[in-house]
Amino acid sequence: MTLTTSLESVRRNPGQHRVLTGDRPTGPLHLGHYFGTLQNRVHLQDLGVELLLVVADYQVLTDRDVAASPVEHAENLVLDYLAAGIEPARATVFTHSAVPALNQLMLPFLSLVSVAELDRNPTVKDEIAHAGRATVSGLMFTYPVHQAADILFCKADLVPVGQDQVPHLETARLIARRFNERYGPVFPEPAALLSASPLLRGTDGGKMSKSRGNAIPLGADEDHTARLVRAATTDADRRITYDPQHRPGVAGLLQLAALCQDRTPESVADQIGDGGASALKRLVTDAVNEYFRPIRARRRELAADRAHLRQILRDGNARANATAEATLGEVRRAMGTVPAAA
Repeated sequence: MTLTTSLESVRRNPGQHRVLTGDRPTGPLHLGHYFGTLQNRVHLQDLGVELLLVVADYQVLTDRDVAASPVEHAENLVLDYLAAGIEPARATVFTHSAVPALNQLMLPFLSLVSVAELDRNPTVKDEIAHAGRATVSGLMFTYPVHQAADILFCKADLVPVGQDQVPHLETARLIARRFNERYGPVFPEPAALLSASPLLRGTDGGKMSKSRGNAIPLGADEDHTARLVRAATTDADRRITYDPQHRPGVAGLLQLAALCQDRTPESVADQIGDGGASALKRLVTDAVNEYFRPIRARRRELAADRAHLRQILRDGNARANATAEATLGEVRRAMGTVPAAA
């Protein structure tokens, strides 16, 4: 398998692929998640690609002392997935903590990488920089190996990433290659499924992020959305232009409206012209609320039945456990830790 592939190549043979992706349950998903990943996951599902979504509750502990409200956040992730269009009958949604065999794969996988290789891994460097700590836990340091276990336990051949995240996948590819060379062929080398989704800016002009407090939650109501957009950073120039380098706040709002209206940011800017920031924010508010109205209505409907969300996780965990136990069995046989006939 090559290092990267595109959505166009997947469309030709969707049933031959298995995709693994997911999120850490640290709070509600936002519009950046929707346009950056959720929308594409639903598209892959609808194409007929086998889709697995991991609710990475163990990975929350990589940069936090405790995982706050893990069960509630996990259920809310499922809620966001369903509202966006993920269908449990066609996608497996599961949690790290409920799949012991997946996590057990970390032990043999750790033997296949060196400390030096982990130390220079871009995923580790990014997480350490984001955490802002002088020292990190062993779990954070081995974060790429846990990611490799997520990907390889189900033998996923594709992992959706942006171009800048391609190097993060190399540890999983390296582990698969080394395991196969040492013990025999068990794992595919997963490829990066390149996404053309743009980085969505938050209300302060920076990357939209839960931790930066600049996000518009997927489940926000229309009044909350309006307040967040009104408070967004812009500038004093009344002529609205799309200039991401020099006017990041304005550019972010233009991009958001364009995504919601299936237009270019430049065309939105031309429409507003000399209307200034107030006209821009009104347009963005209307565009976001119009686009997400059916998704949010569906989310409110689903939120009334938390038992249904828990059942989806139970079902997904059962499927993931069966897959993980089968893969762990293959690994044990390949390594010779159980009789070949077992």
